[in-house]
Amino acid sequence: MPHTPNLAKIPATVVTGFLGSGKTTLLSGLLKRAQGKRIAVIVNEFGELDVDAELLRGCAVENCAAEEQAGRGGIYELANGCICCTVEEEFLPVMLELVERRDEIDHILIETSGLALPKPLVQAFNWPEIKRSCTVDAVITVVDGPAFAAGRMADSEQRVEAQRLADESLDHDPTLAELLDDQLGAADLVVVSKSDLLDEPARARVADSLAARLPASVKTLFLAHGECDPKTITGLGLEAEARIDRLHTHHDHHHAEGHDHHHAHDDFDGLVIELGRVDSERLESLLAELIGAHAIYRVKGFVDTGKPMRQVIHAVGARLQRHFDRPWREQEQRATRLVVIGRELDREAIERHLAPATA
Repeated sequence: MPHTPNLAKIPATVVTGFLGSGKTTLLSGLLKRAQGKRIAVIVNEFGELDVDAELLRGCAVENCAAEEQAGRGGIYELANGCICCTVEEEFLPVMLELVERRDEIDHILIETSGLALPKPLVQAFNWPEIKRSCTVDAVITVVDGPAFAAGRMADSEQRVEAQRLADESLDHDPTLAELLDDQLGAADLVVVSKSDLLDEPARARVADSLAARLPASVKTLFLAHGECDPKTITGLGLEAEARIDRLHTHHDHHHAEGHDHHHAHDDFDGLVIELGRVDSERLESLLAELIGAHAIYRVKGFVDTGKPMRQVIHAVGARLQRHFDRPWREQEQRATRLVVIGRELDREAIERHLAPATA
């Protein structure tokens, strides 16, 4: 029976692959060919300066404000590190915000860190607040064609290894070969980048090597200069989250040997609370009381204080920070929207507690 995608959900394409494999070039090419689609981009790459986000912004719609770029959907930057270890800290709040904006977004592109393990990220799409509105259209794994043809896992295995050793969030210890196996194992499609640098014998070696490691259902696409028709890798409707639990990875094996990981979709609740214009001082005080009285681990969102600037608020435990990030736009609906992450959250009680902050 042919697969019928759930057209009511926002499709998300997850792009994974080692540092330097060509992920950003692929995404940049997709954004250039967005043809009016409103695409939100989530990037999670290693380094103090997020070069990938800057590159993606550089290819966006001309004369468009920074947060409206990437096909007018927005760019969201996550902290460095292994998404499986930090999914509830960074990824889920971003996804909840996108869920709230689902009428404004046609597609989500997620570029993972070169060290990211796709399975935990895809599993997060089974978290109830996300599952109702989003689906993983496909997992795309990008490999460096010339490196693969030469028998290497990446253009510079030394750089990838240095990245792995420098990342303090990695409490498991997979080898680079195991990481590549896990990225290929989660793939619905494998993209071979830089194929313009491959002669026919090298191309055949890459094809044979991948065919030996992939099931017959996973196809390989050779790309030159990152040029790709979006129709070939988006709109596949594969709902990867429905089958991801059946995938056994090296990462699972390491955890079975003694590492204890709980993923956010198993342990956390998430709510999006919307208020009108608020008194920010009063809101901060009420949030502090709320966090003290409930099992709330994080609150993050935008605040309408009645001023020309939009305020960002972020609370973790007893620490609460707020700042103004940019002016409200002329056609933008002003509102206070807060993403609340915790356990056994009572929406009505939270809304009731915060209501006195409204102006």
